Amino acid sequence: MLNLLRRGATGFETLSPAAGWVVPDDALWLDLVSPSREEELAVEAALGLELPTLEEMAQLEPSSRLYQEAGATFMTATLLSRSDEGPRGTPVTFVLTKGLLVDLRYEELRAFKAFADRAPAQAIGSGSAALLGLLDAVIERLAEILEQTGAAVEVASTEIFRGAANKKYDALLADLARAQSVTSTTRTSLVSLARLLSFGALAPEIASDPGCKAHLKSLQRDAQSLTEHTTAQSSHIAFLLDAALGLINIEQNAIIKFFSVVAVVFMPPTLVASIFGMNFKHMPELDWPLGYPFALAVMLATAVLPVLWFKRRGWF
Repeated sequence: MLNLLRRGATGFETLSPAAGWVVPDDALWLDLVSPSREEELAVEAALGLELPTLEEMAQLEPSSRLYQEAGATFMTATLLSRSDEGPRGTPVTFVLTKGLLVDLRYEELRAFKAFADRAPAQAIGSGSAALLGLLDAVIERLAEILEQTGAAVEVASTEIFRGAANKKYDALLADLARAQSVTSTTRTSLVSLARLLSFGALAPEIASDPGCKAHLKSLQRDAQSLTEHTTAQSSHIAFLLDAALGLINIEQNAIIKFFSVVAVVFMPPTLVASIFGMNFKHMPELDWPLGYPFALAVMLATAVLPVLWFKRRGWF
């Protein structure tokens, strides 16, 4: 599918380009979303460029992700997708060529939709301005995700350190694990964007436009500050995971200590009961009128004395 934005248009046109398709003279932005091979070939023929395949987009080498060819600047970044369902990184390629922005992606991304909704009203005059505006929306979306994740982490932090019994640690650990996954994927995306922004300064369309250069530097600062934020948030989540596991160990140790004390308390009475429960013929206590009360008193004393000793030592 191809979404086409023309200069001065009030919205996008959705097309399915076929062989022989020609890029309109007033085209500003070509948004290729999960295109078929026929659509890719039609766009490549119209642009006179060879777009990277999904496998090439997934390559991590800078030479495969950031390069200039046939007068066009190719830049690929890994962006965060499906943050609500299960965070994952998806490669997106941006191409600047002759004042036109072309992007190629295989996931629906909220940042793209948000920018596409407001792009016509911003009177964008060039492909480079459209690219920087789109990247601005992407970084803004990542900042929003980090803010939401940070709020969830604070809720989990409050719950972990709240002195309440019967905490559901399994749910807390699951929430923290998801927050860590989102934060880690966001950091990966920001690092990828930082590389793209650095290389983007070499694009002729940006290098020759002072406004675009200033916008690009602003985006670089934003990406850097968010990257530092992800580092701090990741450290905080790791601390909370360690704290939760430590509190679980403390609770388990308390339970084990309780049962250990109970076992020690009942051990001496069990010994006494075992002795007086033996069926030997010659046992003096069997003939005592007070033998039974004596045995009960000894069992009670041997049970109470360990409890008093444990309390005095602060073990119980």
